[in-house]
Amino acid sequence: MSTVPSVSVNRRYGLSRVCRVWGIARAGIYRRRRTANLPVPPRRRPGPRGAMPDAALVAEVRTVLDDSPFHGEGYRKVWARLRHRGVRTSKERVRRLMREHHLSAGTGRATPRGPQTHDGTIIPETMDAMWGTDMTAALTARHGQVAVFVAVDHCSAECVGIHAALHGTRFEALEPVRQGVTARFGAIGEDAAAGLSLRHDHGSQYMSHDFQNEIRWLGIASSPAFVRAPEGNGCGPSASSGR
Repeated sequence: MSTVPSVSVNRRYGLSRVCRVWGIARAGIYRRRRTANLPVPPRRRPGPRGAMPDAALVAEVRTVLDDSPFHGEGYRKVWARLRHRGVRTSKERVRRLMREHHLSAGTGRATPRGPQTHDGTIIPETMDAMWGTDMTAALTARHGQVAVFVAVDHCSAECVGIHAALHGTRFEALEPVRQGVTARFGAIGEDAAAGLSLRHDHGSQYMSHDFQNEIRWLGIASSPAFVRAPEGNGCGPSASSGR
């Protein structure tokens, strides 16, 4: 506004007159002009920096990672080991520095397996040679969401066992397998289902010691699918590949 010329006298209004009319101090205008020409400082985390500068703390983090027997560590473990070494700082600061310097552990992304995922078949030519089991969820009017476990013969796609439960535990996951063994092999007993393979994913129920020990006692061979490879965990026409 101060640089705009007046229509009547064809002269600029001037900064002094504009500030007087608007009721503001000229010092604030001059200060804003001066700071506008200065370079913007790099953004940093608000609050106190701590006793140790960032460069020294990054060096301590690298030392902790070099001394670790593992290939990657999360920031929480690094923070705890720093405290054990007498270096006290915040978890969020360790997290920020590890992220900025690319020191964080990997995200566990799946690596391509190539044709290995699609080699072989999981559809046998005879029944009771391979079963598949999995869990899903269903919503009921009385109990709300419940866990539903099923076991299916990969040859005939016939359901050999089904079980619904309020909680999807490892013991509930065994029930459809027991139903199928009783119906197809006569009874539950040691090596009663010898020669049978069971395809399952890497869920905590199926990888638990109780589940694995039970099917091993029944004579069933565990056949876990590849991680993040759902095409090897089905027996439909479009999912006939697997290990």
